[in-house]
Amino acid sequence: MDLEFTKVDEDFRLEVREFIKSNFPDKMKDIEKRTDLTRDGILTWHKSLYKKGWIAPHWPVEHGGTDWTITQRYIWDQECANAGTTPLIPFGLTMLGPVIVEFGTDEQKDWVLKGILSGNHWWCQGYSEPGAGSDLASLRTKAEKQGDYYLVNGHKIWTTLAQFSDWMFCLVRTKSDGKPQEGISFLLIDMNSEGIDVKPIITMDGAHEVNEVFLEDVKVPVKNLVGEENMGWTIAKYLLGNERTGIAGVARSKKAIERLKDIAKSEYLDGDPLINDNDFKRKISDLEIDLTALEYTELRTLAKESKGEGPGAESSILKIKGTEIQQRITELTIEAVGSYASPYLAPAYEREGTNYFAIGPDYSQGAAQNYFNTRKTSIYGGSNEIQRNIIAKMVLGL
Repeated sequence: MDLEFTKVDEDFRLEVREFIKSNFPDKMKDIEKRTDLTRDGILTWHKSLYKKGWIAPHWPVEHGGTDWTITQRYIWDQECANAGTTPLIPFGLTMLGPVIVEFGTDEQKDWVLKGILSGNHWWCQGYSEPGAGSDLASLRTKAEKQGDYYLVNGHKIWTTLAQFSDWMFCLVRTKSDGKPQEGISFLLIDMNSEGIDVKPIITMDGAHEVNEVFLEDVKVPVKNLVGEENMGWTIAKYLLGNERTGIAGVARSKKAIERLKDIAKSEYLDGDPLINDNDFKRKISDLEIDLTALEYTELRTLAKESKGEGPGAESSILKIKGTEIQQRITELTIEAVGSYASPYLAPAYEREGTNYFAIGPDYSQGAAQNYFNTRKTSIYGGSNEIQRNIIAKMVLGL
């Protein structure tokens, strides 16, 4: 695995920097939280990348991807993080796209992949249910085949950004006997279908990011089945492997640590900058050591992927360590800003056109909200406890 930067790589880095500078909207750089963005705001950056041909670097070239090397993909992630670009919504690009490439019909590859790339189709994930989260195989949303369509009834929960979504990829039960995993199928469901009701879940930071989705006698064409009936568990595991790899967020964690250091230079403890406190320096050093180890694990995973090998147990390692590091960064940020982390940060739509004045320095804004929101990262995508079980089985043979 060679990570020496050639002249071609450095020229590519300069091209990336210039493109971001010219195309990423300045107004989006000042947004404290992704939930402050509208659908149109998020898609602004997406469509710029689509026009450039850079929207899906990890996809095969024949399906709209790039022919970037591992090093160039590494440079891309680093430069996007350094520039503070808005993270792209992963449900289509990172999760569903590779599934359709691997398991989809020619017809599905045509319309699904085109819609994801262009941003014309916004996808959400219909996996978790009340009582079926980490134990996903116990899901109860049922799909009964009736001629050329399925009749779907059930209840999904924690469905991120479903309020904006055009489509949902959904796990449903198509067989009740046998092992639970053997009766699951993978459907593509139009969110504008009759019988779908989306209800918001307002999280403790006041944001509307997740939802409940109720499905009552929803008709889904049989042609929207991905893969074979009752083989959805295999597809779900494949998708989750890609999701977990993306959750690691190494490049953005590196940027967040640099920001944390800057905060610690501005905050004082007993008359001295916090960054000079030995205990705080040790905590940051521990973070950087763990992140460096994680970075090389991510690069090994990318190297395998470039050879056509899907993510294995490495995706579970990336998920565990990546989310733990993200949580530790938010914890140290709270520690650094102290009482300034307490004030409530009103959403952008409440602040606009008002005399709203933030309490405390700019870098303290949203610290508590980010802390609370990041608690979920060790749960979604398969809880970290489940990932440890996977590692024990696949790596240690226990």
